[in-house]
Amino acid sequence: MQSAAPIPPAASWHDDLQLGYAPMDHIHEEFVVLVDALLAANDESVAEALAAVHVHSREHFDSEDQWMQETDFPARDCHADEHAAVLQSMELVTRRVADGDFEAGRHLGRALADWFPGHAVYLDSALAHWMSSKRLGGKPVVLRRFTSARDA
Repeated sequence: MQSAAPIPPAASWHDDLQLGYAPMDHIHEEFVVLVDALLAANDESVAEALAAVHVHSREHFDSEDQWMQETDFPARDCHADEHAAVLQSMELVTRRVADGDFEAGRHLGRALADWFPGHAVYLDSALAHWMSSKRLGGKPVVLRRFTSARDA
C-alpha cells in the first residue's frame, strides 16, 4: 500500500497568535509546532506525531485549567469543556491510527489547525487578559511585527 502524501503545514506560528501572557504564548507556540509536524507526517510517523500532540495537549490544557482555577476565571467551565472535547477526539483518533487509519491522524491535525486560532482568540485571550489583570493590574501588551507591506 502506498503511503499517503503528507498535508502541508498550515498552523505555522505567527505574531497574531500572541496573547501577551508569556507562559501561555510559549505553550501555544509549542502546540502549533507539534500540529505542523502532525500535518507533515508520513504514514510511518503519524502515530508518533499524534502522540506528541496528545501528550503536549494534556499538559497544555492542565496548565490552563490550573490558571483558571487559581484565578477564579469566570468562564472556566466553558473553556475546560472545550479542552475535554479536544482530548476526547484525540483519544478516538489515536485508536484509529493504531488500527492503521493514518489519514485520520492527519485529518485531526487539519481540524486542530483550523480550531486553534479561534480558540486562542476567543477563549485563551480572555484568560490571558484575566490573568494579567489579576496579577499585574491591567491587560497584557502585545507587540507584533509587521509581516507584509499591507500591515505597515
